[in-house]
Amino acid sequence: MRINKPKDLSSEELCKLVVKGMQEKKAVDIVVMDLRDVKNAISDYFVICSGTSDTQIDAIADSVEEEVFKASKINPWHEEGKMNREWILLDYVDVVVHVFKKERRVFYDLEQLWGDAEIHLVEETFA
Repeated sequence: MRINKPKDLSSEELCKLVVKGMQEKKAVDIVVMDLRDVKNAISDYFVICSGTSDTQIDAIADSVEEEVFKASKINPWHEEGKMNREWILLDYVDVVVHVFKKERRVFYDLEQLWGDAEIHLVEETFA
């Protein structure tokens, strides 16, 4: 699953860049879900966070894209949700980024849905 990513940027390094972008805009409840050992997983990692307003959700997604591009010169392979700002998805193939409005995150509960994944709560010093 190494599409659209430089060879010297691992999935783990990509996760750290994503988290850094999230932290730059004060995202809350950041988690990294390790899906590598989950059967039929669609990526290696999900990185999930919440924002409290439409403006913050936009800013978080933009910050993630900027951090990843600055370090690797890649853009998301696919993105969704920028118009409604309830749930923005940035797909980097090996790492899928989910930026939720708090209510939407509770409703979809990806952490429970992908319950077989190893979940890491991100502390301030992760990135």
